[in-house]
Amino acid sequence: MSAAALISRTRLFTTSASFLLHAQCRSRATRPVTLAMHQVRSYAKPVKKSKDKGKEKESADVPQSGKKTGKGLSTDELIPASQRIPASADYKAAETKMQGVLEWFRKEVAALETRATGRVTPAVLAPVRVKLPNASDARGVRLEEVATVGVKEGTTLLVTVFEEHSLKYVEQAIYDAKLPSITPQKLDNRTVKIPIPKPTVETRNALYTAASRQAEDVRVQLRKLHQALLKKADVSKHSADFSTYQALSDKLMGELDKILAHLKKATS
Repeated sequence: MSAAALISRTRLFTTSASFLLHAQCRSRATRPVTLAMHQVRSYAKPVKKSKDKGKEKESADVPQSGKKTGKGLSTDELIPASQRIPASADYKAAETKMQGVLEWFRKEVAALETRATGRVTPAVLAPVRVKLPNASDARGVRLEEVATVGVKEGTTLLVTVFEEHSLKYVEQAIYDAKLPSITPQKLDNRTVKIPIPKPTVETRNALYTAASRQAEDVRVQLRKLHQALLKKADVSKHSADFSTYQALSDKLMGELDKILAHLKKATS
């Protein structure tokens, strides 16, 4: 082989080796980059916290006035413990009795007010209770159960009994009622008349005094019914229902005071 050919082969071999070495180095240089790209982590974009999140949670737990909560309950529908009415039969029965006592007093005062204004009506004799012999009720019966009461000439009451033998008991009952300026006068075996004079200042004061005495009796009855209710229902001062039972008594006592105050104004 000539020297020129040998030199040509050597150059070709050198060029090929350089090309392979360059390609290998280039491959090694790009490999780490590829791996690095696979090792990059992806992170979600951070969510901005709402400043009202705490308020929303609080509003969900605490019902707003006049608004419905998650359970459909409004704060306007909530009833304080002191205003809750027990559904017990004892409570209802006691409430009915106490209301009955108060209504009786209201009617009595209405009759007294009628007299204080000078009007003559059968209601003037409403407080009269007639005690008949062998009667089942020791307190007596109402006057209209044994007699009729009419008005004559706008100034006189006429009482006519159903049976003659009961007239004396009716007369006595009118006296026992201690109605101011009321004096029965016998006309015949079945009738008495009662002239009603025009009310004077003294008469109006006497009417109010009589109503005040009746009011004290009513207060005593209301207290007794209230105490009996507490005892029967086994309610102590420290129990949850005590305020409710006490509220009933306070309410009726307040109505009693209003009735008496109205009469005082009418008789003054």
